[in-house]
Amino acid sequence: MRVVVILLSVSAAWGGEFVVFPSGARMRIDRHETIDGGKFRLYQGSGSTELSASDIVRFEPDERQAAPPAQPPLQQSLTAPAAPAEAKLTPQQLADRAADKYGVPRWLVRSVMAAESGGAQRAVSPKGAIGLMQLMPSTAADLGIDPNDPAQNVDAGVRYLRDLLVKYNGHLWHALAAYNAGPAAVDKYDGKIPPYRETIQYIDRIDRDWLKNGSN
Repeated sequence: MRVVVILLSVSAAWGGEFVVFPSGARMRIDRHETIDGGKFRLYQGSGSTELSASDIVRFEPDERQAAPPAQPPLQQSLTAPAAPAEAKLTPQQLADRAADKYGVPRWLVRSVMAAESGGAQRAVSPKGAIGLMQLMPSTAADLGIDPNDPAQNVDAGVRYLRDLLVKYNGHLWHALAAYNAGPAAVDKYDGKIPPYRETIQYIDRIDRDWLKNGSN
């Protein structure tokens, strides 16, 4: 099994900076600050993540110029179509929107969703995982969302996946193992992939999807 490093990015307005991890992976963030205990707090969009200083090599400025803000139209047409309601978005549209928001590749989010629920919004696993991204109730509570709401479920699931990619320095298979079996399982095996059949098959499935879509 290959070790794949995912480069997280955000398609928002340019600016901010990049954080460089020991693995060589780089992730764009809006800004960072130093907090007590030798840690950094990384800000990205509306969320933030705390990492130890030992998990970060350096910060690099994003030297691209910020795109100018869009100018509002002089007059909005009364017949302009409204933005689609969240309830009308398909699972794939929810996946792509959250992927873009958190800087995770679209193919990866779609693949995780397919492996987790097959795109069934009301899916519930025998272990109690809920919805499109199959969040456990305890995980949903930690993320502060209603797992039965498809939009919240996908947004929180992708946010959680992004945080796992950060935790494991961009190493995809470790992040996927933690998403499937829990971070405690990865930590139990000293940062290695847990030897669980379900987890191995889960990673292999997404590995094949990466060969088809993510490596192009």
